[in-house]
Amino acid sequence: MSKQEKHFTKVAYDPVDTRHHGAINVPLYQNSLFAFESYDQFDEAMGTLLDHHVYSRGNNPTVQYLERKLADLEEAEMAKCFASGMAAISSAILSTVGQGDHIVCINQAYGPTKQFLTSYLTKFGVETTFIDGSSIEQWRDAVRPNTKLLYLESPTTMLFELQDLRLCAELARSIGAATVIDNTWATPCFQSPLAMGIDLVVHSVSKYIGGHSDCLGGVVLGSKERVSGIGYTEYLLLGGIMTPQTAALVSKGLRTLPLRLQRHEVSGLQVAEHIGKQSYVTRVNHPGLPSHPQYELGKRQMSGYSSLFSFLSDEPIERLKEWAGRLKYFKIGVSWGGFESLVTVSPLTNDAGEHTATVVRLYIGMEDPNDLIADIDQAWSGTKS
Repeated sequence: MSKQEKHFTKVAYDPVDTRHHGAINVPLYQNSLFAFESYDQFDEAMGTLLDHHVYSRGNNPTVQYLERKLADLEEAEMAKCFASGMAAISSAILSTVGQGDHIVCINQAYGPTKQFLTSYLTKFGVETTFIDGSSIEQWRDAVRPNTKLLYLESPTTMLFELQDLRLCAELARSIGAATVIDNTWATPCFQSPLAMGIDLVVHSVSKYIGGHSDCLGGVVLGSKERVSGIGYTEYLLLGGIMTPQTAALVSKGLRTLPLRLQRHEVSGLQVAEHIGKQSYVTRVNHPGLPSHPQYELGKRQMSGYSSLFSFLSDEPIERLKEWAGRLKYFKIGVSWGGFESLVTVSPLTNDAGEHTATVVRLYIGMEDPNDLIADIDQAWSGTKS
């Protein structure tokens, strides 16, 4: 059985749980607290809050079920779920650095992540160097004696650039630093960073894992030592917990994740190939296309491709916004990972802040890709030249 086939069983199968009368879906434990039969039991639970159900800010049965399913899928020892992807990202970062430390981060990281690393962490004397990150030499040149974290996002979610995960993990170990990767784009189905030596993996479960654009959440996965450390500090003390209601929604979305990704992969590649043939497109940023400069690296460290990609254009940004507004099947909106196709249009700027091109990001949802292609073409034909 292939690894991909195992994913289907992991998300679909649970043994019969007689505690819940054989219920197929884990019940929603809408509890703030849990009581004990004896004080000895209470004392034991208070000593290891994350291993017992005491108070839902620490451990809720519905949330714990989702954490165990996600850890199994990611092949991690432990997972902790958070209220949002940013809560997971910021907690993972905070767990690795202290005052006076240094971080190396890719310059195409998720916008709020970059904001957290700059406008927030600098208040505590933590500095960050941003690099392109496409070659290991850039990482080596950026590290300092006080570097404690290499932060990756592969592929990135605007230009879809990759980092060599194995080489970055080896570099971090050699200098005593940790590695954290945002693996939201590839999901556990298409990329396994922990198997390549990365220390902590974060996901926005609001995206593909939830899959229905109906909830917010995040997760941190890794070794029991690292994740339980986060659980007893950043998780409990900052309080960015996932609610049981959200965990129940995400758990249901998780059941179909591998199936949905099969559809997304095929549809995304079909639309990306069509986009690459259009006169108004100068470059398509999709790591599954042979034209991608890191195509071979992508094949080595990913087993598939999701359906978020972008293209660059020299056309005026207002014309592309007009085109986006004429699309029937693509909604204008941020985020991605649900059943609906999405589009955003943004300026691409250089280090001096000059507009060098327009970047259009497309998310290919569950619609028929032929309908989406026809929609793209009709929208452009009706756009003013």
